[in-house]
Amino acid sequence: MTPALIGLTGTVGAGKSTALEALGRLGAATISSDAVVHELLATDELRDELIGRWGKAVVPGGSVDRKRVAEIVFRDPAELEWLESQLHPRVGSRIAEWAAALDRGLELAVVEVPLLFETGMTSLFDAVLCVTAPVDARRERAAERGLGEIEGRGVRQLSDEEKAARSDFAVANDGSPAELEARLSALLPRLAGAGS
Repeated sequence: MTPALIGLTGTVGAGKSTALEALGRLGAATISSDAVVHELLATDELRDELIGRWGKAVVPGGSVDRKRVAEIVFRDPAELEWLESQLHPRVGSRIAEWAAALDRGLELAVVEVPLLFETGMTSLFDAVLCVTAPVDARRERAAERGLGEIEGRGVRQLSDEEKAARSDFAVANDGSPAELEARLSALLPRLAGAGS
């Protein structure tokens, strides 16, 4: 039996990473697509693609400067589209490899994908779980992480309400991390059953 594969999504500052960590503590295998992107940006192959596109200024000291890359792609939609064309297939392949290598005795595997609906990745998953949060809480969390205004960062994302409506499951993150974990714990049997 293979584990239920759940896509975890939500808007900027909703608490996706907090939920992913909680699900890991609750026994799920977890992986973050953002972590996969960071890993890919450290590869020679992708670094060379970025140099070929934008020059050596994006890799000072040999490592990709994600801040410089962000400045380029958020200024020019064509450059963002190009970067995504390089990243999304690689991320999808890496996640598929990870899922194929999971222990067959495991009940639940969760992949955090911020742009899950926007990138058309729903077909990879047995079900989608959305983390929602009030806009004030999302703004505060984004500011704490140095992400600035959530409106600017989330311009390419569906709204909190739209993501929740498209998801199979939604969990509110409007309290403490312990409250979120308790809600996720209560949801576990339904998430694990999504793969049957």
